[in-house]
Amino acid sequence: MMRLSLSWIAVSLFSGMAILALPVSLVSQQTPTAPASVAQDAMPDAPVPQIEVAAVADLQATQQTQQPSAGSAPAQGSSNSSQSSSSAQTQEPQTDQQTQREKAAQQVQEEEHQRVLGIVPTFNTSYRSDAVSMSAGQKIDLAFHSSIDPFTFAAAFLVAGYHEALDDDTGFGWGAEGYGKRAGAAYLDAVDGTMIGNGFLPALLHQDPRYFRLGYGSTTHRLLYAVATSYICKHDNTGKWEPNYSNVGGNIIAGAISNLYYPSQNSGWGQTITNGFIVTTEGTIGGVFNEFWPDISRKVLHKDPTHGLDAQARAADEEKKQAKKAEEQQNKTQQ
Repeated sequence: MMRLSLSWIAVSLFSGMAILALPVSLVSQQTPTAPASVAQDAMPDAPVPQIEVAAVADLQATQQTQQPSAGSAPAQGSSNSSQSSSSAQTQEPQTDQQTQREKAAQQVQEEEHQRVLGIVPTFNTSYRSDAVSMSAGQKIDLAFHSSIDPFTFAAAFLVAGYHEALDDDTGFGWGAEGYGKRAGAAYLDAVDGTMIGNGFLPALLHQDPRYFRLGYGSTTHRLLYAVATSYICKHDNTGKWEPNYSNVGGNIIAGAISNLYYPSQNSGWGQTITNGFIVTTEGTIGGVFNEFWPDISRKVLHKDPTHGLDAQARAADEEKKQAKKAEEQQNKTQQ
């Protein structure tokens, strides 16, 4: 009983001590929370830095999102500038070609009004030393304009009368029928030679079919120049002189075509080639006439068909001569 009572006392004491110790532990656990609440009450502005940080974060995010667009804008601008520069480079040659074509059209229009005594056309004669090369279409158009000119028809009738008076080409017959056949053949000869030699072949071979009048220098030099132009011509792209394949070839091809409507005794390839060179040589007469006609017109008719271009050409030639003499004298003094 004594042991039981002692154990009960011990249990009672231990329970009392545990009960007494419980509030202390509760108090000891609640004491850290009090300063935290106080600290929170003492810092009412604590959320403000969080808002500023969020604003900064949003600003950085917007800057990051705007950087690609800002980077893309110069790229687009550079691409636009490169496109504009490339388009400008492509437009410049086109503009030059349009300007050259416009100049050529203006010069051709001037040439289409050129006539000797107001009757004989000299459409294929240029009084300009710096004439612009014609396009293929302009060459063919000028040749066609010459072919349908009234003087071309009149010349065919004159040639027919000449050959009938000499009793040439007897296969055509005599009288009105023979005269009509000769006139038709003469006109076809003129059209074939003009369209092929001054139109189609120059357009294909890039050769200028016009006669470029010299207008200055000695009479012998100009005469030889006029004769030579039946066998030489200027190239469109280089402007240099080269064999006149268009004129000679056009006369030969026109002669070959004429075998279809001329009497058989005058046909044949040998005769065709021979006649082609004969016609080419006869064309030198036209070159000589075109070279010296303005001089004759100024002296006899007191009219200048070149409208002052001859004077400009002579002045330019005189300047070149003086510059050459000055250069030679300077070289002599330096030596």
